Amino acid sequence: MFRVTTAVATAAADTLSSSMNYPAELSALTFSLHGAEIFRSAVSEHLTGLHTLTERLPQNHAGLRLHGIADLRRYLAATGPIGRVATAILGPDATAVRAILFDKTDRTNWSLGWHQDRTICVQRKVETEGFGPWTIKQGILHVAPPFEVLAHMVTLRVHLDDVPATNAPLLIAPGSHRRGRMAIHEIDRVVRDCGTRACLAKAGDVWSYATPILHASSAAIIPTRRRVIQIDYSAKQLPGELEWLGI
Repeated sequence: MFRVTTAVATAAADTLSSSMNYPAELSALTFSLHGAEIFRSAVSEHLTGLHTLTERLPQNHAGLRLHGIADLRRYLAATGPIGRVATAILGPDATAVRAILFDKTDRTNWSLGWHQDRTICVQRKVETEGFGPWTIKQGILHVAPPFEVLAHMVTLRVHLDDVPATNAPLLIAPGSHRRGRMAIHEIDRVVRDCGTRACLAKAGDVWSYATPILHASSAAIIPTRRRVIQIDYSAKQLPGELEWLGI
């Protein structure tokens, strides 16, 4: 394995100046130690192209699963600006296996409690030991894999807009990815044990985190547009005849 409340976001606001300086506690996070790390300005030179791409997608979706979008693949490939972040963590075999566009606005301003991401996308259903249950979301086949699969994945969040503390930053519990798959009744205790960080960001930043890390999101205190492309990467093949869906 690797490296939600409004009160949390409000407290973080006191550490962020109007010039969007990064609090030292965020800069100190590393993937190897905490399971999360920021890559500053990793896609800043590509924001115009990414904005154009997202504007061509269906609008007014809180979370839109992305598949079959050729223009996105060049950014996500190992040699692309986003893919290079993944290869820095997983190595040269890192491959994008799932992507979602989150688009928070004053009309779609949701919150999400503490949880672990527990499913992956595959091409077709093949009954395999340890994999299940199976679900379909937005027409895409998902399955819950053994924890070991998730433990060797990384999730990247590509920020297309500034995310100060007032605009619903991702909240993480550093180090929680090392606790394995957690039962719901264990989550609050683990969050207390690990503490929390609000992942503030500027447009063009990329946050990385270990896919099974505990995370959450509050509704925005001062809602402005907050677009994030979230991509899961893996450098390992699935067992048997199972195949990643990919991008």
